Amino acid sequence: MNIGLLNKRIMIQQNEVLTDEIGNHRNDWTDYYACAATVSAEGGAEEAEAGTIVDNRKADFTVRYCAATKFIVPTRYRVVMDDELYEILTVDHLNWKRKAVKLKCRKERR
Repeated sequence: MNIGLLNKRIMIQQNEVLTDEIGNHRNDWTDYYACAATVSAEGGAEEAEAGTIVDNRKADFTVRYCAATKFIVPTRYRVVMDDELYEILTVDHLNWKRKAVKLKCRKERR
C-alpha cells in the first residue's frame, strides 16, 4: 500500500447506547478511530425520490488495517469527512491480507 495516497483525514464513529444520570437509554455517535484514508470511486447524483430531491453521492474510503479497523461493521459505524456524514454500506477486507480495509459508503441523508 502506497502511504502517499492516504491524503485525507477521516473519523470513524461508533453508535453506542448511552445511559444518562436518571437511567434513560439513548443512541449516540461517539468518535471511535481517526485515521488517514484514500478516497476513491466518488460518484452518484441527485435523484427524485418520493417527490423530493435526495443526494445519493457515494465514496470508497481505503484505510490501513489495524486492530481498530478489523471490527468495523456497517450497522454500528459511520465515516465523517469534512463535516459530511457517510453511512457504511459494505466493508471489504481486500482478500484478508491484513494490509488495508475498504469502506464503501453513501452520503447520509439528513
